[in-house]
Amino acid sequence: MLGEPTLVKIARELVDTVKKNVTIDWTLRENVQAQLRVIVKRILRKYGYPPDKQEKATQTVLEQAALLSQEWAVA
Repeated sequence: MLGEPTLVKIARELVDTVKKNVTIDWTLRENVQAQLRVIVKRILRKYGYPPDKQEKATQTVLEQAALLSQEWAVA
């Protein structure tokens, strides 16, 4: 079971990495989305995230990134 400190590390690394890799049109570009999925899965594996939950977590991260990236592009 992953503890809170590990989950915080995962969240921080995911946010930093996704922010660095999104472009204005990333939600329209399949290749960028595929690259982000690979990056997110690598981070989850790095911290021992349960393999059976990685797909759902990856999807959630990308959905949240789509919502937040509009704000990131403005900032």
